[in-house]
Amino acid sequence: MERPARLYGLWALLLCAGGGRGAAPTETQPPVTNLSVSVENLCTVIWTWNPPEGASPNCSLRYFSHFGDKQDKIIAPETHRSKEVPLNERICLQVGSQCSTNESEKPSILVEKCISPPEGDPESAVTELQCVWHNLSYMKCSWLPGRNTSPDTNYTLYYWHSSLGKILQCENIYREGQHIGCSFDLTKVKDSSSEQHSVQIMVKDNAGKIRPSFNIVPLASRVKPDPPHIKNLSFQNGALYVQWKNPQNFFSSCLSYEVEVNNSQTETHDIFYVEEDKCQNLEFQRNMEDTICFMVPGVLPDTFYTVRIRVKTNKLCYEDDKLWSNWSQAMSIGKQPNSTFYITMLLLIPVIVAGAIIILLLYLKRLKIIIFPPIPDPGKIFKEMFGDQNDDTLHWKKYDIYEKQSKEETDSVVLIENLKKAPQ
Repeated sequence: MERPARLYGLWALLLCAGGGRGAAPTETQPPVTNLSVSVENLCTVIWTWNPPEGASPNCSLRYFSHFGDKQDKIIAPETHRSKEVPLNERICLQVGSQCSTNESEKPSILVEKCISPPEGDPESAVTELQCVWHNLSYMKCSWLPGRNTSPDTNYTLYYWHSSLGKILQCENIYREGQHIGCSFDLTKVKDSSSEQHSVQIMVKDNAGKIRPSFNIVPLASRVKPDPPHIKNLSFQNGALYVQWKNPQNFFSSCLSYEVEVNNSQTETHDIFYVEEDKCQNLEFQRNMEDTICFMVPGVLPDTFYTVRIRVKTNKLCYEDDKLWSNWSQAMSIGKQPNSTFYITMLLLIPVIVAGAIIILLLYLKRLKIIIFPPIPDPGKIFKEMFGDQNDDTLHWKKYDIYEKQSKEETDSVVLIENLKKAPQ
């Protein structure tokens, strides 16, 4: 009974030993050392570290790293990592070591290193810091002052991108209402061989009283082209052909268009969304090179049309497709309505309407008299009759009194003359 038990125990020990030789070691590696963080340019944060001490000689070290929100996980052999990030908030990186690129392998204890935003009152930092790359020629940034800032604060904008050898200061500061902005030349980036570009922005004041504000602008987004230039309009076969030239620095395949056609006769306008050249008349296209053509069907040649166009970038070449250019200068075609006739009619219509109203009122008054003649007033008739008689009586009475007064005056004169003659 003892011998079979010993054999079974020996077999189990050998089986375990064999299994142990076939399995890979799963020991946890020591943590990395000397993890440090620094900032280059304006918003490039760089973390560096040294390999762990006492690591297994049979281990091909890899480093597992991610940011505090456990995003952007990377397993790589390099002992550094960098990221472009606006330094408006605290950002942390955690790093650990392991022996393979397998994410299921448990790394070493994670070591963390953080970088804090610049000192200062957060309420003093500028807000709504936004930048737009205009026509791939210049960048225009604007912002609003912070809450806890003085109205006479002098702001300075600094920018950097990979084509520059150093950080530059923007000189063209301007104000538009409540917004403050600055524009600077940005043409070298589009000629660079690098695939991805961004511009790092920092805004602060000269006196250092406000907290600096940062922004990173990817150049594949926030691109606003200049408006196109309409070259020709023509009527052919019941259609309106529109030809225009694209803004400089853009390929036609990277742009989308909107064509607005206003009809003066119906006082309506139609908008057509255009993604590619849609003219089917090849002879018309040959008249002008390097232009885009669009055909508006169902138009009337005797009607006056006004056309304008705007463009935007598309997602074939850029990440953002929401920034439209300004509208182009309008161009018109067709028979223009006679403005003198309309002005004359506008002046005559009120006069005609007023005259018609006056005539109508006079006609209605005359018609009222005919339909409803006035009824004589008997009292007025008798009053006139008796009133005339009384007037005659009064007249005779006045005449008798006047005659009596005249006779008395004559008698008085005669009496006085006789008295004068008596003494003689």
